[in-house]
Amino acid sequence: MTESVAPVANEPGERHASWLELFFDLTAVAGVAQLAHLLHGEPGRADLALYTVMFLAFWTGWMLFTVYGNVTGEQVGTRTVLAGMFGMAVMAASVHGVREDKAWAFALAYLLVRSLAGNVWGRRGEYVADLPLTRVGLGVVPWIVSMWFDGPPRYALWALGLAIDLAVMFVFSPQRLTARVEREYAADGAKGPGRPPKPHAAVTNAPHLGERLGLFVLIVLGEAVAQMVTEASVLKWDWAVCGVGVGAFVLLLQLWSLSLRVGAAGIPLLADGALPLRLALPVHCFAAGAVAAFAAATGDVMSDADREVPDAVRWLMCGSLGVYLLIAGLAVLCSGRRPARALLQVGPALVLVAALCALADGWGPVALVWTLVLAVRWPLLVERLRPPPTPARAAP
Repeated sequence: MTESVAPVANEPGERHASWLELFFDLTAVAGVAQLAHLLHGEPGRADLALYTVMFLAFWTGWMLFTVYGNVTGEQVGTRTVLAGMFGMAVMAASVHGVREDKAWAFALAYLLVRSLAGNVWGRRGEYVADLPLTRVGLGVVPWIVSMWFDGPPRYALWALGLAIDLAVMFVFSPQRLTARVEREYAADGAKGPGRPPKPHAAVTNAPHLGERLGLFVLIVLGEAVAQMVTEASVLKWDWAVCGVGVGAFVLLLQLWSLSLRVGAAGIPLLADGALPLRLALPVHCFAAGAVAAFAAATGDVMSDADREVPDAVRWLMCGSLGVYLLIAGLAVLCSGRRPARALLQVGPALVLVAALCALADGWGPVALVWTLVLAVRWPLLVERLRPPPTPARAAP
């Protein structure tokens, strides 16, 4: 049973994303783009909270079908994946009007995606021990109840359902989930005439799943590039626009390097196999969500390159980058390195970003962006200076 997620290694015969999986990822492209629009302008706390809930819901649907394709391989049900793709597309299309009259569509599409993703395992007689949501679906109950509410109570029920899912991911280890399945089918009289046989644990393909998670981060970074290009295409290219554009592009290169060159499965600075899959997945979601929020702020900064950065945009830009760096620091700790090492590698960058968030009132976009470039450069520099691991000695 695979307990960890690892990045892709270049080995002969290695499995990569199929055309169906890449086609399914188009919904992620559309969804991330729509979700980023929730944070455009000068977002408040309510906007950020709604974005967080909806991003987590959208990512959960994507992740469930990604794991399904990962486990089943060539046996994947094409119609099932395409039906899930339709549900994800409806979720993406309803983001823009979620505050008006499309919240019910988002919730209904989410329930459809969860139902499809859950039923496939029952038909296969399997469950994924690394992913408790394939066996424990309590988180959908608040979503069902939310269909009878409007406004903030509905969003609160969505958040409750997602919080339950996160708790399930953290609480149910593969061993505990397997033991629960064993108990359910242990009683002598448990198997009636119509009772299905006991499901068995499916095995995930860690390198392939690491590739898929990395591709999602690439999609999010691509949204940031799209935001920059869209804004730059309609602006006069003066020194301020060029300074912000170049700086933002360098920032994205650094995030790409932290997540995909010196990280694992899109998680910055994580060592291969350092986290069990059930923990790596939520961490990946938070890291990707932070980058997507940063992408939205990048577009706003580009559009106002000749003005002072609004407080809300500065807080969003620095706050999302701070969350990303905090995840990178936790990844260093989870990778078996000492706390002093994590503090050295991420601490100065976090302090600088926090200072910008609190004290850079009145700064222009060029100064803000290039100071953030310096902050994110520090973890990469420390990583480059880290001595390579000592090769194991051969036995005499």
